[in-house]
Amino acid sequence: MPGFGDLFADARGDDRTMRVSYHPERGAVVLSLWSGTVCRGSFRLAVGDAPRLLSLLGQVSAAAAPGAPPDDPTTRQGTRATAAVPAPAPDPVEQTGQIARPAHRAALPIVPAPRVA
Repeated sequence: MPGFGDLFADARGDDRTMRVSYHPERGAVVLSLWSGTVCRGSFRLAVGDAPRLLSLLGQVSAAAAPGAPPDDPTTRQGTRATAAVPAPAPDPVEQTGQIARPAHRAALPIVPAPRVA
């Protein structure tokens, strides 16, 4: 059983959620992605990596805070570029969880669970 956790709604809506649970007996924080009542994937983050993740999330929060300076691609290490060269267009971001056609999956055989007396 998890020690404690929380549930987050996906920004895209639908019925997508992320559950975060702490498992002290495993020394892990489990992040699981849900679509309704179906778990679509999980990730076990070692407790020792949690401070690094928290640091990244803190930086994201600070950058997204009202009044935070917008990210300026012409600024690097506190100096402004002097050339009037337009910044290259960013690479398109691959969207996950979206499919254009149904996946072709073969049905897996049903294997009975072994019984222990």
